[in-house]
Amino acid sequence: MKQRKNLVDKVYKLTRNAAPLSFMLQTRSSSKRPLLYFDNTKGVNRALRYARNQNSPFEDEQDGNAIVEPVIFEDGFLRVPRTNPVLQEFLHYHPYNGKKFIEVNQEQDAQTEVNKLNSRVDALIEARNLDIDQVENLSSVLFGIDPAKITSSELRRDLLVFAESHPDDFLEAINDPMMKLQATITQLFNKKILIYKNSKKDVYFNTSSNKKRMLTLPFGEDPLYVIASYLQSDEGIDILKFLEKKLKAEK
Repeated sequence: MKQRKNLVDKVYKLTRNAAPLSFMLQTRSSSKRPLLYFDNTKGVNRALRYARNQNSPFEDEQDGNAIVEPVIFEDGFLRVPRTNPVLQEFLHYHPYNGKKFIEVNQEQDAQTEVNKLNSRVDALIEARNLDIDQVENLSSVLFGIDPAKITSSELRRDLLVFAESHPDDFLEAINDPMMKLQATITQLFNKKILIYKNSKKDVYFNTSSNKKRMLTLPFGEDPLYVIASYLQSDEGIDILKFLEKKLKAEK
């Protein structure tokens, strides 16, 4: 008999896409419905068959007295005791494993939930500790709004709600070195220091001393990213300083 280690009771559950009250799993291979597992070691497809009176889930390792039994998920779950290792092994190799059903791993599920909760807490703490300039910068990038038209309390509330609902996106945004620059660019457009022309194909200066075209946007590219990249270039760095002074004077 094959030696099996770490025999424990196991629970399996149907995925959300396949969770009827009762679900009967295919337990044997046939010409119309092959039930196969590709064995990398042997380089062949091996037919699966669940028979509790056998010591293996593979037909080529079973004798001629196999008694095939049904495998039924009730209310979306299947409990397999450690005294039935053949069924556990059969489910491990089954092609539906990971697609229509998965093994319940309570420790892993708990750790995943802990990670999610920690991210949410981290995001809320970061959102709470932002100063008003950071709040305005983030709001202009994340929500595409003019922060001058909304009260600081409303901005903080919206950021806290966003941080709680989308903690990973929020943490990524505040750690993005491009975020502050993109927020500045958004404010430049809100204050009409920069404007779009020609169906948003071109970006123009819109100051009392400069009405020239700054750049043309490549088709299909993100305008904020293109403009930010230009303003970080050798050609654009002095322009950025000029624009920041204009923006500061508007506040």
